[in-house]
Amino acid sequence: MVRVLVYLAVFACLAFGAVWLADRPGEVSVLWQGYRIETSVALAAIGVVALAFLILLVWAIIRFVFGLPSAFSLSSRARRRARGFEAVSRGMVAIGAGDPVAAGRYTGEARRFVPGEPLTLLLEAQTAQLSGDRAQAEAAFKAMLEKSETRVLGLRGLFVEAKRRGDAAAARAFADDAVRRSPSLAWANDALLDFHTQAGDWQAARTAVERRAALRLADKAEARRQRAVLLAAEALQAREHEPEKALAAALEAVKLAPALTPAAALAGRMLAERGDVRKASKLLEAAWRDAPHPDIAAAYLDARPGDSALDRLNRAVTLTKLRPSDPESVLALAGAAIQAREFQKARDALKPLLAGGASVRACLLMAELEDAEHGAAGRVREWLARATRAPRDAAWVADGLVSDHWMPVSPITGRLDAFVWTVPPATLGSKAQAIDDVLADLDDSTRLIEVQAESVTTIEPEAVAPPPPAPPPAAPKEEPKPEPAVAAAPSTPDAESKPAAEPKPVEAAAEPEKPAEAKPADVKPAESKPAPAAREAVSPKPVIFPVSHAPDDPGPEEPPPEPKKGGFRLFG
Repeated sequence: MVRVLVYLAVFACLAFGAVWLADRPGEVSVLWQGYRIETSVALAAIGVVALAFLILLVWAIIRFVFGLPSAFSLSSRARRRARGFEAVSRGMVAIGAGDPVAAGRYTGEARRFVPGEPLTLLLEAQTAQLSGDRAQAEAAFKAMLEKSETRVLGLRGLFVEAKRRGDAAAARAFADDAVRRSPSLAWANDALLDFHTQAGDWQAARTAVERRAALRLADKAEARRQRAVLLAAEALQAREHEPEKALAAALEAVKLAPALTPAAALAGRMLAERGDVRKASKLLEAAWRDAPHPDIAAAYLDARPGDSALDRLNRAVTLTKLRPSDPESVLALAGAAIQAREFQKARDALKPLLAGGASVRACLLMAELEDAEHGAAGRVREWLARATRAPRDAAWVADGLVSDHWMPVSPITGRLDAFVWTVPPATLGSKAQAIDDVLADLDDSTRLIEVQAESVTTIEPEAVAPPPPAPPPAAPKEEPKPEPAVAAAPSTPDAESKPAAEPKPVEAAAEPEKPAEAKPADVKPAESKPAPAAREAVSPKPVIFPVSHAPDDPGPEEPPPEPKKGGFRLFG
């Protein structure tokens, strides 16, 4: 619309000028080389304009004629440049597809048509890396260093190649150079942070973290956590030689990350060693609310030197009130109760935890409890056996490595703040093995120990025949008829005094309750065989026997109960 208005304005001006000249006629006389030309002003103006156009046309033709060679040369360069960039584009696609043959062909075309372009050098380096030619790749990256627009890219490539061949010194030098030339490079700052942490230079690592946070290469929460981890590492390193510096670093780490367990535990212990028990207790209680951990509980119970076992139990009760339903609270309370010889309190504390599935630490505490209270070696061995197949407790895990103590850097990958307090991955999703009645061992009443059916076998009688039934007093004396053999224990006195008979197999079904009495009408006589009596397999249903001690504990000596008529006895 604006352009139309401009055109209309121009035409209006021209029309106005033509009308103005027409209204004011005049004469123009030109005398040149003996010729005299006389005309009006309007015609003279038209002639001047026409002459100007003619001159411009002639000049354009002359320029075109003399510029033909340059035009042909420019067109050729444009075609070569277009072909070169097309080869670069197809070469990058071939590299992305993992085709080194096609990438090499397109690299040759790009090198022929556009040899000095940065993308050509990048394509050449990428093709060499894809083909495994490290020397050619490094040569391409070094060529990039000669141009300002590709110098940082060349440093990145040389850094990667140095890391691949294991040259840490060269890789660090390239990263330092890259940070000096471009301080906002994320990969260079991350690389320097990794180098500082792997070398144990915590102060330089903190400087790198602060620079990353200032350049907004990491969010504030991540930067605070990393600073806290580095301060905790510095405190652990300086604890023996510089305790004041270590305490200051640990307190600052707790301020930045209250849930960082190693820093809180170290700060609490050092404050307690200095005699500031109240401040240490408050710090450890705050850390326990955020993240319960055995190290926090141990530091809290040991905060006041010289405390008795009962005082430690009271402190454990105080700690448990902060997180009543947490398993760590239960384990801390149970351990303190065992040390204070409050065995019933330990059993009451462990009972809900064992109901949900006894872990390794819970089984070990139960073994310690049985040893301290009863001194029963059988029960201790039983709980130790359960601990071998119980689910594992949480531990410090980083990159698949399980450690019994925290470390600021993963020894596998060198990653900062890699350790996490969690259940080891090997046990995640695995079904906990069924163990015997755990809660029964917590009671003082009769325990029920479940014996698996495959471990129970019938006891073969030693060819014993049952005694004949007594004849009625009024009836005449008759010979007793033989009855089906009934199994009896080999240690029964009646079995030794009766005459021997042929061995017969006996079928019996195990029942969970007391064994039922066998009736003569229900037992069919078995055919005699020359081979010895065969052992029958027992039903897989478990048999439950009430006992007052563990299976491997002999227990108090008691007279064995009298066997019931027609039933079976199982002697341990």
